[in-house]
Amino acid sequence: LQDEETRKDYDYMLDHPEEYYRHYYHYYSRRLAPKVDVRIVILVTVCAISVFQFFSWWSSYNEAINYLATVPKYRIQATEIARQQGLLNKTKEKGKNRRSKEEIREEEEEIIKDIIKNKIDIKGGYQKPKIYDILLFQILLAPFYLCKYIVWYCWWIYCFTIKGQEYGVEEKLYIIRRYMKMSQSQFDSLEDHQKDTFLERQLWIRENYEVYKLEQEEELKKKMAMDPRWKRYRRWMKNEGPGRLTFIDD
Repeated sequence: LQDEETRKDYDYMLDHPEEYYRHYYHYYSRRLAPKVDVRIVILVTVCAISVFQFFSWWSSYNEAINYLATVPKYRIQATEIARQQGLLNKTKEKGKNRRSKEEIREEEEEIIKDIIKNKIDIKGGYQKPKIYDILLFQILLAPFYLCKYIVWYCWWIYCFTIKGQEYGVEEKLYIIRRYMKMSQSQFDSLEDHQKDTFLERQLWIRENYEVYKLEQEEELKKKMAMDPRWKRYRRWMKNEGPGRLTFIDD
């Protein structure tokens, strides 16, 4: 009875002995209550999710590098750079230091992958993971990001709404990205010529973007209409799709 709440329950039991079900409930609810601080549980959970995120992103990044190493375009360029830097010649040694062909091949493969990592900027979901992108740092830096967004938003209102300045290239691309409902990483993964097309067509203007959107939808419909897989699917939906009544006996 060292706890004050427990003493209150005990005194209540002495005054109301007939409410034995209630006494049992309070007794076991206190005995079986978790002893671990909820804050510690939340912290451990966030840390576990962050570690999983980081290693998952590293795995995706390595998969992208391994795939690019098999693409002839990038592999030939990386091999040429390795030869110019004299990295491939170092793998072929003679005498006591001579290694097997398998070891030489593995080392050359690693050299090519390292060159691809350094020369190619992978964007989007397969980009090189950053420690500040994981959940733990995102939570810790949330106040900073919020203040940064408020300052940026006030600057935007002052420059383009109050003073009426013209949009720069970055501001135009930002408006286009918002119209397309794409994240920053998704938009960064687009080719430069696509972004140039967006700027040429002045898609930061809402009316121009609506016209462009309709054109893309019509083009997608035409591609789907010409795609043999979609033709088979529509034929199946028409002839044998769900909801069709048949008189075939089971």
